[in-house]
Amino acid sequence: MRTPSMLRSPRGRGAALAALLTVAIVCAGDAVARSYPFGPHTRSVNDLGNQFVPFHTRLWDLLHGQADGGLLLNWQSGFGSSFLPDFGTYLSSPFALLVAVFPRDRIDLAVYAVTLVKTGVAAAAMTWLLTALRRGRGREWLAAVLGASYALCGWSLVEAVYNPMWLDGLIAFPLLCLAGEWARTGRRPVLGTLLVTLAWVSNFYTAYMATLGAALVLVVRLLLEDGTSRERVRGLVRAVRTVLIGIGLAAPVLVPVYLGTRHAYPGWNRAFAPAAWPDVAARLLPATYSFFSPALFLGTGSLLLACALAFHRAVPRADRFVWPGLVAAVALSLQWGPTHLLWHAFATPNGSPYRQTFVLSGLVVIAAWTAVATAWPDRRTLLGGGGVLVLIAAGAASSSLVTGWTYPLFAAGLVAVTGALVLARSGRFAVLAALLLVGAQAGQAAATTAYADRQRLNRLDDYAPWGERQELQRDAVVGADGWPDYRTDPGLEQSTANDPLLVGGQGGAYYSSHTPDVLTRTFLALGAGWTSNGRALHSLDNPVTDAVFSVGARVHVPRDPHQGWNRPDDRPVTVTRQDVPPLVTVRPADGAGARLGRSPFRNQEKLLGASVYTVPLTGLRAADGTAAPDEGAYDYRVRPGAYTLSASCPAGSETYLWAPDLFGRAQLGPSGEQVDFRGELPGRRAGMRMLGGGGGQLEVSLRVARPGTVPHEALGCLDRGRLADAVSGLQRTGATHVDVTGDGVRAELPPHTEGMAVLAAPRIAGWSCEGRPADSYLGLVAVPVSGGRTTVDCTFRPPGLRAGAFAGAGALAALLATVLIPWTLTRVRRRAARPPA
Repeated sequence: MRTPSMLRSPRGRGAALAALLTVAIVCAGDAVARSYPFGPHTRSVNDLGNQFVPFHTRLWDLLHGQADGGLLLNWQSGFGSSFLPDFGTYLSSPFALLVAVFPRDRIDLAVYAVTLVKTGVAAAAMTWLLTALRRGRGREWLAAVLGASYALCGWSLVEAVYNPMWLDGLIAFPLLCLAGEWARTGRRPVLGTLLVTLAWVSNFYTAYMATLGAALVLVVRLLLEDGTSRERVRGLVRAVRTVLIGIGLAAPVLVPVYLGTRHAYPGWNRAFAPAAWPDVAARLLPATYSFFSPALFLGTGSLLLACALAFHRAVPRADRFVWPGLVAAVALSLQWGPTHLLWHAFATPNGSPYRQTFVLSGLVVIAAWTAVATAWPDRRTLLGGGGVLVLIAAGAASSSLVTGWTYPLFAAGLVAVTGALVLARSGRFAVLAALLLVGAQAGQAAATTAYADRQRLNRLDDYAPWGERQELQRDAVVGADGWPDYRTDPGLEQSTANDPLLVGGQGGAYYSSHTPDVLTRTFLALGAGWTSNGRALHSLDNPVTDAVFSVGARVHVPRDPHQGWNRPDDRPVTVTRQDVPPLVTVRPADGAGARLGRSPFRNQEKLLGASVYTVPLTGLRAADGTAAPDEGAYDYRVRPGAYTLSASCPAGSETYLWAPDLFGRAQLGPSGEQVDFRGELPGRRAGMRMLGGGGGQLEVSLRVARPGTVPHEALGCLDRGRLADAVSGLQRTGATHVDVTGDGVRAELPPHTEGMAVLAAPRIAGWSCEGRPADSYLGLVAVPVSGGRTTVDCTFRPPGLRAGAFAGAGALAALLATVLIPWTLTRVRRRAARPPA
């Protein structure tokens, strides 16, 4: 078998070595921490378990033809949501396709494999870039070590490892620098443009930051090159053209993603606060962890060489000062408010405020390679660089982020790297020098990986990988599935905020950066619970809303034992069923102008079209008998302690409690089941819950754990008989047949239908019916029907798809012009130069 041509070159072998070294070190660190898949500790922390694993599961379903919906419309989440913005945010990286080769019940392993591959490719890409910037003959192995140190930077090991979409930015930075280098020299215009497109399609957010960093590298290269001002300007123009056309080709994905964020419910709004400088210095060292400081760890080898560059007399003077100056300027920009906003597209992120740190890490690695590509540093150079590095380490001494392992690992690495560089300069012990450099990088990076794995579990929410609970839940969903005749909701007792994507079904739960504003507000009006300030919506476990949204089967699973706050629960997995109307029902035309109010009980009745609740007057008293004080005109104010909520309900009704700001437990009577409420406005909201059946004079015991409020109209008494009558009426007048596709719905209605045909799906932007924008019926998709029409045809197109397609077509034409025009001019010149026959 022949060796691939790429691996026959020193550059290719160096890139492959960097990738293998990186993957081995990450696996070693995870194995030390006994993290999945090398031990019992889950790696699904925060959004990795809550968003990315479920979204990759839906991608698996799409690739295997098992998803409800398609690339445009997701019928599994939020009762029908736009999927293209989610795809462009979480799944558009070509590496995500690797999940298809894994079994569905090994989706956690698939996402881990994708993470490893991305990290390895980032190391290879940086190694390739370094040797393209400066050849460094005979030192390609050192370029591989530096490329690995870039891929193993603290940002990658601590933050991007559980945000795998960000790792596409780690790959994009060296690739965009390569594209800039080709633009500077007038080479490979098509390939450079396609690299820009690939970066922006894979993850536009980090690609934006990588583009800024690559632009800085290009400016430095233009300043340092030997050439005329005209040549520099032409190189810069070629680079701008490459970026604009490349982004234009990505527009069919980018524009819908951008508009998806515009239509999303507002998330957290945080003000930027720069990190303390001792903390910044500490994050350069191994085995540190923090969420609100830049993870700048690279390994002592890269840091020592970067610090030594200014002292290296064998390097041209301009390089010795321009590259360190750029690194210092970018480091300062991380700490200044206006440049912080520039790096983050003028919006402070909800989470970590230092998401651009990988660009600074890449610049440090480029500076390190500049210091060693021309000649090995001498002792004077190493003393100068070592002195700067020791000063940085000393500046971190007062930081609380420094751990017991930090300085021993730093000192050992410094000794090993210094010895390796001295041996390499002598030329006699090249193998030993390589082993020392690789060993220092591997030891520090593996230790930092293991430390970060443990710290994330201690500080962030985490979720169990696929196991018996998910298997039972999915089996129950599949067994009850009747889509599109009715929906099957995977249940309120969720394992993640995206259970419908993970285990199947067509539920209301949904968590995304693109959770639509109209969906959140509709769920709010109906009494749903949420987390993440309204972007993670919980299932509406209520027979009235189940009737409204055609949920004919609902799965009930025990409380998740992986979450420590849950009480033990030995209930079996069960499925409850109820008769529900079809997905498309018909309502009176005069209801189109109605609005939802404050009471979720009355709002549910409006959507149902019938009165089914009795909402009684309530009284709230503390354990000592004193009445709870009012908080405004609508709520009681409660403090930690015991309370009794009293009311009177009709006989035979079911009692529901709506207390969105209650953090505690509620129990109906002395023998009722205790029901948990975890509300804490505005970030968390407890959903409406059923307390039990009965009637007459009721007393609900409340055990309040945190200060909050309880509404005056907190109790609703549901009459199941009236609900059944309302459902029968909607079934009688509703659609006789419904066809659902990946981009719309077609329904057949009874003859002589008049009124508003209402689709049990939120009226998010992008819906049109009968060729015009769909109407809204209390937040749901609607279209007026009259004149004997018996069919309704509604389609969904994500906002921006058409504009993005036009922009992409224009960019493709421009790309073809950049190739065809020079080719045509060259042929014309050749013909003109031929002598006449």
